[in-house]
Order: sequence, then structure tokens, then C-alpha cells
Amino acid sequence: MEKLLIKGGKKLKGKIRIGGAKNAAVAILPAAILSNDICCIDNLPNINDVRQLKNILLDLGAEVEQDHYSKMKIDATTINNVEALGERPRSMRASYYFLGALLGRFKKAAVSLPGGCNIGVRPIDQHIKGFEALGAKVTIEHGIVYAEADQLIGAPIFLDVVSVGATINIMLAASRAKGITTIENAAKEPHVVDVANFLNSMGADIKGAGTDVIRIKGVDQMHGSEYSVIPDQIEAGTYMLAAAATKGNVFIENVIPKHLESITAKLEEMGVQVEKYDDSIRIVGKDHLKRVNIKTQPYPGFPTDLQQPMTVLLSIADGTSIVTESIWENRFLHVDELKRMGANIKVEGRTAIIYGVKKLLGAEVKATDLRAGAAMVIAGLIAEGETLVGNLIHIDRGYEELEEKMNSLGADIRRIEV
Repeated sequence: MEKLLIKGGKKLKGKIRIGGAKNAAVAILPAAILSNDICCIDNLPNINDVRQLKNILLDLGAEVEQDHYSKMKIDATTINNVEALGERPRSMRASYYFLGALLGRFKKAAVSLPGGCNIGVRPIDQHIKGFEALGAKVTIEHGIVYAEADQLIGAPIFLDVVSVGATINIMLAASRAKGITTIENAAKEPHVVDVANFLNSMGADIKGAGTDVIRIKGVDQMHGSEYSVIPDQIEAGTYMLAAAATKGNVFIENVIPKHLESITAKLEEMGVQVEKYDDSIRIVGKDHLKRVNIKTQPYPGFPTDLQQPMTVLLSIADGTSIVTESIWENRFLHVDELKRMGANIKVEGRTAIIYGVKKLLGAEVKATDLRAGAAMVIAGLIAEGETLVGNLIHIDRGYEELEEKMNSLGADIRRIEV
């Protein structure tokens, strides 16, 4: 079993380049199915989820070439199977995008119910609601979602809750439907916009992505495209928080500062120095951090995916901070791991009350999910002594070469067999 051995107490300093956005890439790869041509996708992150999606595309009959991890050429004209079944789709949440893509192009799909991190219930009822509004019949049997339609017809769809997954999945299916589909109460996250831009680059007609109303005019055919995935705002935010936590000085390249405004605002409120440039950002940590309160919200609010790394930063801030998790009901599992390291945190339902301590102490901990894994790495960086982080499968799913990038900034992290 592999674990990360982290020797704490080193300030992060230097320059780091952010990779492609995981949450965009995992939707764009299935979206390539909608094309009756060849798509070339660039700036893909080097993560396990991308590798799994590539294998699912191959299982469906697509031809996939990859001469570098960040570039993938997908020929979807050879697809001869509309069933994505088994362990691969079950291993990640993003596999449900194959439903919308296969349904849009072939009017038929079967996909194993997705898994991913254990951070709470992940219902797909809004996805199903959208597909049914477009005219599909959807059933779930033995852990498999079946969707089929003689013809998809555009329709008005109002999402009961803001859902990134449902917004994207409906966009995928509606892109090849007849007529006009409107999605109201749509998610506005940057990766929703990126997927819409990719679809438009293939000939789709989508307007309003990034607002709460998206309008899709269906097209009969979609052509190939060459497309580059946007930078990962969550990876960027993770390094911003790591720099602040270690009292470091880190210049972060290949970012879109507007996507990071909610994180920037909280760091500045804590007293951290933030310098913003056109496509980069510098974080200069300070010896004393002020307490702040955080409430996770859909974009442009504070992202739930950075709540756990932010909790680590707040654990060493002066005073008492309150974190409210409004997106997922089970996203404080990392708190027990932080307590092993000396953090003083009390969880009440969806709220964590964090009493700042002077220091954390190295301990053996585990990544309870993807973003909790990043949180434990940051905790190890600032802890006194050595920290051993286990359950690395979560970190590898969504962070590109995390220990290599951290070490390039002066961290001391080794992957060891235990």
C-alpha cells in the first residue's frame, strides 16, 4: 500500500503551473461522443479519472490516441456500443455524463450508477427529470441506468436544485435534440461554461452558459473540434491555501483570476497578501492569520471543493472560525483526521466550529475523499514532525502529480510502500 510521507515545517516558495480543470475534462471527454468526427482535446490533467474515461471510451468502441497525457485524440465514429457498465463507470461520479452523450447521439444509453467520493448522497433525479422532459424513458435496474427515446424533443426544464452534473448532462442530450431546450436554475460554474464552449466548437448552438438560464437549439450533426480545457480553479485554490498555510511565497501560473475571486476574498480577509495578474496570481503568507467564517455556495460563492483545505488553514488561524457546508451533508469526515494532528474542531450537523491552535503535530492520517486528501497534505506541510497520509486513491483521482508539484516548491513529500 502506498502512502505519502510528509516532513513538515517547510515554507512553499517558487513558481507552479496549474493543469487542466478536472471537472471540465471529465465532462468534455464523454461529450466528444456527440461528434460524428474526430476531436482533439488538449490541456487534460494527468489524473486517474481521465485515464478511466479513456478506457470507457475504448470499451464503447471509440478509437483513442494519446501521445502525451495532456492531449487526447478521440474518433467517435467507430463507437459500436451504448453500454458503459462495470467497475470503471462505478468508480467515478463523472461517468454519468455518458448518459447524456450517448442518449444525445444514439438515443439510447445504459450506464452503471456512478460512485466517487463518499461526501454525501449524489442523487441523479434532476438528470432523469431532464432526460424525461426531452422525451426519453429512463429506468434504473440492478444498479444500471437505462435511457432510451425514439426522438429527443427540446423542452423547458427547471432544475429543483442547482446541479452542475444535471446542467451538463441535459446540455449534452439537448445538443442533438430537435427544437429548443431551456434550462432554468442552471449551474454557473466555470466548467459548465467550458463544456458549453466545447459543444459549440463542435457545432452546437448553446447560449447563456454562465447564467442561470441556458438555451440550447438542437442540431442534427456535430463535427470535430480541437479544444483546450480551462485551468483548474480547484487545483489553483489548493496551492493558494497551501502557500498561505505554510507562510510561503508562491507564484501560480495558468489561472483565470476571476474564477478564484471567492478564495482570494477570504485569504485577503485573513491577512494574506494576494497579487493578481492577467493569468497568474501570487500568494504571500503571513505569520498571523485572522479568523473568518465560510459558507460553501454554488459558483460564484466559496466552492465546496475547497472547504476541506480551507478548514486546515482556519485550524491555525487566530480565534474561532465557523465553516458551514451547504452543498454536501457528509463533507466533514476529514475533521477526525485533523484532530489526530491536534486541531480543535467541533462539528454540529453541517457546521464546523474551528478554534485556532498554535500548531499541528505530525500523525498517521488518511484521505477520506479527494479534496480531504489535499487537506491532509496541507496539514502535513504545516505540522511539526512527520505525517503519513494513506488512502491515496482519492488524491490520484483528481490531483495531477501533487507531491511532485509540492516538492518543486520546497516541500518534502515522498511516496512510500508500507
